[in-house]
Amino acid sequence: MNYDAMFQSALDGLRADGSYRYFAELERHSGQFPKAYHYGLGRDVTVWCSNDYLGMGQHPDVLKAMHAALDETGAGAGGTRNISGTNHYHVELEKELASLHGKESALLFNSGYLSNWVTLGTIAGRLRDCVVLSDALNHASMIEGIRHSRAEKQIFRHNDVEDLEERLKAFPRDIPKIIAFESVYSMEGDIAPIEAICDLADKYGAMTYLDEVHAVGMYGDQGAGIAEKLGLSHRLTVIEGTLGKGYGVVGGYIAASAPLCDFVRSFGSGFIFSTALPPMVAAGALASVRYLRRSSAEREGQQRAVAYLRDALDRVGIPHILNPSHIVPVMVGDAELCRALSDELLKRFGHYIQPINYPTVPRGTERLRITPTPLHSNEAIDELVDALLVLWQERQLKRSHAA
Repeated sequence: MNYDAMFQSALDGLRADGSYRYFAELERHSGQFPKAYHYGLGRDVTVWCSNDYLGMGQHPDVLKAMHAALDETGAGAGGTRNISGTNHYHVELEKELASLHGKESALLFNSGYLSNWVTLGTIAGRLRDCVVLSDALNHASMIEGIRHSRAEKQIFRHNDVEDLEERLKAFPRDIPKIIAFESVYSMEGDIAPIEAICDLADKYGAMTYLDEVHAVGMYGDQGAGIAEKLGLSHRLTVIEGTLGKGYGVVGGYIAASAPLCDFVRSFGSGFIFSTALPPMVAAGALASVRYLRRSSAEREGQQRAVAYLRDALDRVGIPHILNPSHIVPVMVGDAELCRALSDELLKRFGHYIQPINYPTVPRGTERLRITPTPLHSNEAIDELVDALLVLWQERQLKRSHAA
């Protein structure tokens, strides 16, 4: 058997249909975000697709905390949380996250993917006869966690509360149910009807599991997410978040009741057998969370940049999805064209935007996903939009109006 030939054949298929992923080798410059050195080009470029939404990965408070913790504790955690890996910074960060979301407890994971996979897999897998009702556009980490649980699942139409209710009606009230959904959906940028879903959960005796990874740090008076902004945090059973996007570091977490967090801590194999986050990482995340709880300047700056970008795109007729979030998807609709536009933006104009193709989004909805930060100036946004306009005109692409 020629296994490498089998692997290569599958990879060739990805290249043929435009869905092969190319990684750009970038080196971010501390203190100069959103600039980064592109090794392939041998020069600096402007990054427009980072999930470090607020630039906190290079904030002085975060860097200072990480340097101090590195000198105090060394590089690694020393093991799993059970075997010598629980550090004071882990404990303090969990307390801070619980407080942020108004919950009794919180539990840290090494990534947002792991927190979804372990939590949903553990709860749904260990509650007898549990049923999970999952939004059709949920992230792969949620889907994998639900699949791993082997619990019965129902997939309801995206953000469709009527479809969700019809599915809830089919199950007895006395069996465990979890409604799993996101607040901000990362590819469309739309926001879930959280209050209506909570109403249904109350009516039919279900738990609510809200993924806020694209919202924590970004929304609410203290940066606790959409649920905080809407005053709904207390109605959610589990709030899941990340430390690698708005907070600019790395890691994931859940915030919930003390028994629920202890249940996942005690039964979740992906938590039990994973080496803990390095203490310096936890220290940096803790500094970031604390800073964004008291500062709204970064959130306000990003909202201004997003509004400016949307207005600029509208002026020249570049099509983008209208939504209430910070995610600006510029629609292309063809995988090869999306890759070609990305390459030209990079090589000719120095703007880095990774193309979003299948399977991340359905075929025919390929896009350039732009996430401006408070550190992108109006001048930089104008330069990006000018470059997009040149490419749209050269290729005679459809515009949203005859600009």
